[in-house]
Amino acid sequence: MDFEFIRANAPLYVEAAGITLRISFLGILLSTVIGLLCSLVKVFKIPVLGLLVNAYIEISRNTPLLIQLFFLYFGLPKLGIVLSSEGCAITGLAFLGGSYMAEAFRTGIEQVPKIQSESGLSLGLTKGQVFKHIILPQAIATSVPVFCANIIFLIKETSVFSAVALADLMFVAKDLIGIYYKTDEVLFMLVTAYLIILLPISLLCSWVERRVRYAEFGNSSAVPGK
Repeated sequence: MDFEFIRANAPLYVEAAGITLRISFLGILLSTVIGLLCSLVKVFKIPVLGLLVNAYIEISRNTPLLIQLFFLYFGLPKLGIVLSSEGCAITGLAFLGGSYMAEAFRTGIEQVPKIQSESGLSLGLTKGQVFKHIILPQAIATSVPVFCANIIFLIKETSVFSAVALADLMFVAKDLIGIYYKTDEVLFMLVTAYLIILLPISLLCSWVERRVRYAEFGNSSAVPGK
């Protein structure tokens, strides 16, 4: 193991990790918004939009992210729409993540007992108030484990962004291997970089999930008598 090579090239991984984190943050943020909107369309069974959302979810979940990126990067310019490498990466991650987030939120909303909605309406709350103050908080709490798993999944999916000439972690690794043939050192730095990014997120997600369960959301065992 050439530690001098690792020391000399570590700054390249730091810069690439910054790009990976920025794209991951923006992509996950957009996918969360998309997922929440799509889940509301499905839960409230809005006729035409429901069909469009179902089609979007099926296409997104059943096509590889790499193919989606190729369409954005190579296909859209044929239609006169040109996106940068970073724009393609963010759009592709949001497109893929939105479908997974939609299913996570939909499941959480459907797990809230209907009697709670009925109780809220009987107290004089509007449907909007019932959803905002009763259903949505519990749905989000219930969705936390799946939501966290989706975040980690989407960050790992960024490893294919090098295919559209984005200088992320995988791009730097491939570049260094092609130039120096230091496979062991390069892969060691690549694995270390992803661990540094993902391990704190995984620990944070575990902590949030425990806090949610402690608050007696999303965990039937917290209910007395169960």
